[in-house]
Amino acid sequence: MLSIQTILHPTDYSEYSEYAFRLSCSLAWDYAARLFLLHVIPGPALTGGADPVACKIIEEFLDQQRHKLDRLQPSNPNIEVTRQLAQGDSAAEILRVAQEINCDIIIMGTHGSTGLKRLVGSVAEGVTRQAHCPVVTVKTPFRQAASLRSSPVEKTEDTRASAN
Repeated sequence: MLSIQTILHPTDYSEYSEYAFRLSCSLAWDYAARLFLLHVIPGPALTGGADPVACKIIEEFLDQQRHKLDRLQPSNPNIEVTRQLAQGDSAAEILRVAQEINCDIIIMGTHGSTGLKRLVGSVAEGVTRQAHCPVVTVKTPFRQAASLRSSPVEKTEDTRASAN
């Protein structure tokens, strides 16, 4: 059985990240694991240099990002949660933090991108290829996917019932 003590959930606040967050919370509760939430601000580190106005704008932006991350709350208050903001290349930062906290599993959403992003490579793909631990990528919610598969069966049963 896989021993899970620390779960890393990188988030970009997308719908797919929300599904991955739910799964992360569920596993954190089931395994009594610590949940580590990470948001990476893509691009080079934001610094205002010596310009006080630029520094103020950047600090306000970073405060907004911290606030967004703080709003991610598991439905179960007994789950131990740690939050961190990082700046840089998303995949590289996720991998760096995963090593730093020695996580046992990474659970993240994937957009299933195509086109140019697909040619260059997605963040989830980069993390999956290089991570030191298992990576679970979540594209659709489990219940919605299950209900979509069961819908035709229900319609068929309804059709039989009304035909009799």
